[in-house]
Amino acid sequence: MAKDVIRNTQETALDVVNLVVGIALLLTPWALGFMAETTAAWNAWVVGALIALVAIGALVSFAEWEEWVNLVLGIWAIISPWVLGFAAIAAALWAHVIAGLIVAVLAGLELYFARQRMSAA
Repeated sequence: MAKDVIRNTQETALDVVNLVVGIALLLTPWALGFMAETTAAWNAWVVGALIALVAIGALVSFAEWEEWVNLVLGIWAIISPWVLGFAAIAAALWAHVIAGLIVAVLAGLELYFARQRMSAA
């Protein structure tokens, strides 16, 4: 039973990190000064907000689909500078790639933990 509590605490911590990363991405256009680059700024706002909202949802009531959504959002954040054409803006590029990597890896870990829990049951 104590093992389940530790696992749930670890998973909750991953969701908290995703929440922080989502908020951080949302704030990067102001913090890193790429507000004038509307495509990069809007992408950071929308993707950051969606990551944060999904993380809040996972904190309130975990569902596997939330981690799949965050995995897709993380991958989108990684590839969006090239797809949307703002890869030449270093601050926007690195903000998206770093945030996307963190979110995608954490979502992958959460999916792994969920599968392990299901196979142990």
